[in-house]
Amino acid sequence: MTLSALIFDVDGTLADTERDGHRPAFNAAFGEAGLPWAWDEGIYGELLKVTGGKERIRHYAQRFDPVRAARPDFAALVQSLHRTKTRHYLARVESGAIPLRPGIARLIGQAREAGLRLAIATTTTPENVSALLSASFAADALSWFEVIAAGDIVPEKKPAPDIYRFVLERLGLAGRDCLALEDSHPGLASSLGAGIPTVVTFNDYSRDQDFKGALAALPDLAQVGLRELIRWHQLQ
Repeated sequence: MTLSALIFDVDGTLADTERDGHRPAFNAAFGEAGLPWAWDEGIYGELLKVTGGKERIRHYAQRFDPVRAARPDFAALVQSLHRTKTRHYLARVESGAIPLRPGIARLIGQAREAGLRLAIATTTTPENVSALLSASFAADALSWFEVIAAGDIVPEKKPAPDIYRFVLERLGLAGRDCLALEDSHPGLASSLGAGIPTVVTFNDYSRDQDFKGALAALPDLAQVGLRELIRWHQLQ
């Protein structure tokens, strides 16, 4: 079986963006809006079970601040908070505060040299993707990826398979011809639901999740390169 493309998740896979970027940015947005909300690591770990930033805000408010969540202007507040959070997140990315995870830069370099096609399937916003790629690789890094599926581009977010099916359609490939790289159970469920063999690199938030069905579940790619990924893909 020939491997034709690598499809990357972003948050938690390319970099520890949840720990180093998104959580601090959410809290900065809450403070700027004068809200008495603060997401510590424990709360945020639970919120990561909900995919999508706006969805997490709604979920949190409905649970912990239901009076505010019931206000007629709540939908507008969610949109405003998410825009502010994105601004703070982008500032952290551009400052170099969010390094790539071990082995990611090497793997992408090896894949490009080998002529593999590259794509991204993520629930984060397109602005977040472009900022991370430009800051971490090169100004033209966005062009390295043939398909970038991000944000609200599909009706249902992970763990639904919609985002991966969107990428496969644009690539013109079957799931078995690709390999997905994910960091969480919802991401794994999404990629497997689209029929894509998947390698998981878990992080502090996701290490105890269920990764049944993954080709491998690793702490990072420090000791794993393209050769190993190709071998695992062939053995499935």
